[in-house]
Amino acid sequence: MTGISLAARCALAGALAVMPVAGARAEEAFKTFKQLTSTAKMPKLNAFSATGAGLDAAAAKDVEFRAKLVNSEEVLKEGLTWRVFSPISGEDGKLPLVASAEGGDASFQLVPGDYFVNVAFGRAGVTKKLTVPAEGEVAPQVMVLDAGGVVFDAVSGSGAPVPPYRLRFSIYSSEVREDGERGLVMADVSPDTIVRLNAGTYHVVSEYGDVNAVVRADIQVEAGKLLEATLQHRAAEITLKLVSQPGGEAIADTAWSVLTAAGDIVNESVSAFSTMVLAEGDYLAIARNKDRIYQRSFSVKAAENVDVEVLMKEQPAEMGLLNDTALRN
Repeated sequence: MTGISLAARCALAGALAVMPVAGARAEEAFKTFKQLTSTAKMPKLNAFSATGAGLDAAAAKDVEFRAKLVNSEEVLKEGLTWRVFSPISGEDGKLPLVASAEGGDASFQLVPGDYFVNVAFGRAGVTKKLTVPAEGEVAPQVMVLDAGGVVFDAVSGSGAPVPPYRLRFSIYSSEVREDGERGLVMADVSPDTIVRLNAGTYHVVSEYGDVNAVVRADIQVEAGKLLEATLQHRAAEITLKLVSQPGGEAIADTAWSVLTAAGDIVNESVSAFSTMVLAEGDYLAIARNKDRIYQRSFSVKAAENVDVEVLMKEQPAEMGLLNDTALRN
């Protein structure tokens, strides 16, 4: 089963649009998802199998394993990971792995006895106990996965596309624990990637860039279905330039600090062009070049990517001291 680690608490905010699977990209994603349940004949896996020391290998029996999604009669033909464990813990306290395979259907040689069988489908999985009798054959084992799929994307403003390379998603459990944290299920998920999860409710965090454009929402994954979830950001890409005159060349070796209207520093960098994604709001850009400080207030509006030019005009001494203090803090 998938392990769960601690993650920082995510307060619910932002907006989520759950849209039907539509459009060329969504149709392709759905086609890929459906191929996983295709009834086309696939070659049998070459599965690893170890019967264990001291056991009579001649008594081993062929045991076939298959998996399907709940409410579906079609068996999954790829994307599965099979693991068979002994129920007796080893010296390290873990259950010894007896056999494993990846792909679709699996077939193992197992000696009579008890086993735990786990099948994973992405982040979804199920485990059951299996007893291989000493006499008679073993019927094919069918594991039922209560799982579905989800594909994430995001827009800015009313629907402006967001560059995929600037997007990352993290999936958390929906429950907030007593310590105020959620369990992290999966981190750094790229857009347009099919994520297979057990059916249920999840908390999703979408990061646009690496500064402060973050939105959160809950989603519902349904068994046997592919969900396309599109989160809505209100942010834009901003490029800061220090210039001697409007439209002039950017001055190199410039140290930048960006502050919110409340005076909190949200980003710092050193470059002629400082490019970042910022959430909608009011900001102050402070540029330091050759021991002089320049500044300009600016606003960010959703989906309006702009260049912000800071003119090289010497600030009053008291303003310079104020800015210098802000930069040090």
